[in-house]
Amino acid sequence: MYIIENDTSFQLNTPSAIAIGKFDGIHKGHKALLRMILEKKRQGMKAVVFTFEPSPMELFTGKIQPELTTREEKRVLFKNMGIDILIEYPMTRESAAIAPEDFVQKILCKQMCAGFIAAGYDVSFGDKGKGNAELLKELSPVCGYELAIIDKIRDMEGKEISSTYVREQIVQGKMEKVERLLGEAYSITGQVKHGKKLGRTLGMPTVNLIPSEKKLLPPNGVYFSEVLYDDKAYKSITNIGYKPTVNEEKLLGAETYLYDFAQDIYGKEITVKLFSFKRPEMRFESVEELKGQMAKDIAEGRYYKKKQ
Repeated sequence: MYIIENDTSFQLNTPSAIAIGKFDGIHKGHKALLRMILEKKRQGMKAVVFTFEPSPMELFTGKIQPELTTREEKRVLFKNMGIDILIEYPMTRESAAIAPEDFVQKILCKQMCAGFIAAGYDVSFGDKGKGNAELLKELSPVCGYELAIIDKIRDMEGKEISSTYVREQIVQGKMEKVERLLGEAYSITGQVKHGKKLGRTLGMPTVNLIPSEKKLLPPNGVYFSEVLYDDKAYKSITNIGYKPTVNEEKLLGAETYLYDFAQDIYGKEITVKLFSFKRPEMRFESVEELKGQMAKDIAEGRYYKKKQ
């Protein structure tokens, strides 16, 4: 996958099938858009994802906005899906003020050679977000691109699936519901970092991830999980939190015990999928008490079976 970043003057030279969106969480609605452009890829077009970096909200508020999917995680997901080109268009006050018509005609059509565009019905772009699905429809015959505008996909209760809805479920620790909305388990991807190695001294070695400060994490506590490493899946159990018993530093991390696994993977990239919340984070009075609870958690996790 080719990534275009920090560049507003790029030029694509072959017909493109473009999906436009924030793609935070890559939920079922996002995946519907991506399937459309991948189908056009099979017909000879380049599959292109267009998104802004950083988000407009972050630009104008100056505050870090918690993300369901970080920039690095999106890149991995898009690559694995078969996307050809990812455009992370620089969001500045100047680019945010572009006239909506110019965004379509100059960027999508001229620079990106749009042959097909897919977007949600609530898509917005250009100055003050005035660009919308109606404008894309209006300019379709002018610019010569095919257009697909999709409605929101709804969950089993009839509620529209959105990044906001997914975020609400994550902060409540409802990981099974999150998986139904995303179409896959919520995950954290990153490099394994060195910890204090207390788990190893207790006979329960763990691996540590320190997620990006932008990553939205569920409530602190223990989760039944799975680790993806080197194209293989390993059953695991994960603690999200500050590890207050052994480490007073306020550094939020994900500490994971992998079952039947003895490899040294420090510095390697892994993905931790969170399936189900087991218990909240706890402070223990002694290392022995901690060891006893860890042994209990690990024993329960070995027999955990994910609901289908």
